[in-house]
Amino acid sequence: MLPPLAERMRPRTLEDFTGQEHLTGREGALRKIIESGNIPSMILWGPPGVGKTTLVHLIARHHQRTFYQLSAISAGVKEVREVIQKARDNSLFRKGTPILFIDEIHRFNKAQQDSLLAAVEQGVITLIGATTENPSFEVVGPLLSRCQVYVLNPLSEEALLQILSRAITGDEELKKYDIVLQETEALLRTSGGDARKLLNALELAIASAIPALKKDEKKIVITNHTVLQAIQSNIALYDKNGELHYDIISAFIKSVRGSDPNAALYWLARMIEGGEDVKFIARRLIILAAEDIGLANPNALMLATSCFHAVDMIGLPEARIILAETTIYLATSPKSNSAYMAIDSAIDYLKEKGPLPVPLHLRNAPTRLMKDLHYGENYQYAHAGEDHFVLQEYLPEEISGKKFYEPADNPREKEIRERLSRWWKKYHY
Repeated sequence: MLPPLAERMRPRTLEDFTGQEHLTGREGALRKIIESGNIPSMILWGPPGVGKTTLVHLIARHHQRTFYQLSAISAGVKEVREVIQKARDNSLFRKGTPILFIDEIHRFNKAQQDSLLAAVEQGVITLIGATTENPSFEVVGPLLSRCQVYVLNPLSEEALLQILSRAITGDEELKKYDIVLQETEALLRTSGGDARKLLNALELAIASAIPALKKDEKKIVITNHTVLQAIQSNIALYDKNGELHYDIISAFIKSVRGSDPNAALYWLARMIEGGEDVKFIARRLIILAAEDIGLANPNALMLATSCFHAVDMIGLPEARIILAETTIYLATSPKSNSAYMAIDSAIDYLKEKGPLPVPLHLRNAPTRLMKDLHYGENYQYAHAGEDHFVLQEYLPEEISGKKFYEPADNPREKEIRERLSRWWKKYHY
């Protein structure tokens, strides 16, 4: 059976590798390391379909290293220990330290990650992990400290077009046809910067066009319409490996934000049944609680945070109930994005105006010199005032009175507005 186009077009050399010039270009940090032969343990962090797995195979092939591969979805501590023991047993017959590649390493729990520590530290294996999640949150500190982290970016439009061109001109199966890319917008849009999705979409469009060809006809014209038609007729329930990953989570978040618990539960079910990482879902609920509910219901953030810890401890299948409860609570909660808008407004203003000096009365004065320079002078202690409030300026003089936070129109923030108005009348809250 013929492998998928994305697999057939997997680069075999660094020269064929497209889209991560900051790592693999002539002056790229990772390329220099590969060429030096001194390969450290590392974590490759980036979105799906940008070349993480390909890079690992290129490294192993370049140095002819013994290569072991595990998927964090299916492997456990037992499988990790078996690979490490194989590496120890074959230490006399190998060329260089064997590479252990763990795909989706963020799905390993603490115990599984801890089982790698000694082998990495002793040089029994060179660990290379691939992850779509921030390793600072998903990889335990001791293991992370022993690994270099390399960030892979979503593929640019230029890189995606290069990949399309190389597939059409370089793949033996596709070369049997005269393929004309009349339009590429749909291919690029549906790929989302993911080379695998791009090539899958191209292959679907071509496969859909072949039955309609007349005898001896070889010309296939790819348009936005043919691509979208092919994709829609072949769409899956959910692809836990990344095909619909971002579309489904987007629909889920927008349903919760839009206060539709039924739609939110449907998309939640799609993710759970598709094998999505429950911690990923819970983490997105934490972000949503802060961004879209915020001060309209501060309890939402606490519940979402508790949800994350609970699903991490409990796991499936019971975690589905915890996620459902939190999803319903957030979807039916009053909404406010005032905190999100406030911090973005402050950051934008900072970028526009630049950093301004801290007013003298707000500065810390731990030394005699600082006190002589009037640091902290005339600062008024808020708790000494009536209602624990003293009217004084906390912003730099140049932006005195600038307002970043605007309370939203919900019961909780109406109370905040009234309180601020009572305290800071000159700011017109």
